[in-house]
Amino acid sequence: MDKLFRITTLAALLLLGGCAGLIRETPTIGDSAEMVQQKMGAPTAIYGAGNDRIFEYATGPMGQQTWMAHIGADGRLASFEQALTSQKFATIKIDSATKEDVLRAVGRPAETSRVALRNYEVWSYRYKEAGVWNSLMHVHFDEQGVVRQMMNGPDPMYEPKERAGW
Repeated sequence: MDKLFRITTLAALLLLGGCAGLIRETPTIGDSAEMVQQKMGAPTAIYGAGNDRIFEYATGPMGQQTWMAHIGADGRLASFEQALTSQKFATIKIDSATKEDVLRAVGRPAETSRVALRNYEVWSYRYKEAGVWNSLMHVHFDEQGVVRQMMNGPDPMYEPKERAGW
């Protein structure tokens, strides 16, 4: 029994040690762009140019969070937010937002696909709708890269196999 306890404890410590690299320090408003990167690591993407830019920290394609660090013209952190929320998706304007607008608002998609009937490119984002439901938001772009439609629904990745028809 004592040997089993030691092996289990060692395994748990190794797992926790492996996860330590995933734990990041949350940046503070006013931190320099360099300090944000020291705390969060290299961004998964950077939008904008010069000092006025957005650092994306995506957890996709399977993750449901994308953190956006907005660096102001002074080169310091102006805001830091989790972008994959119903409220943030609501800021994307149908018939006027472009791919660049969507990237700056919610970051890169988890998946891309096409709807042949309308020749739309679709970007899909995993998120927790209302902080509870495992969902996918689908953003549909026309050939000019303008948002024409948005639809959300349950994320089939989280659906029980019996309900998903598998």
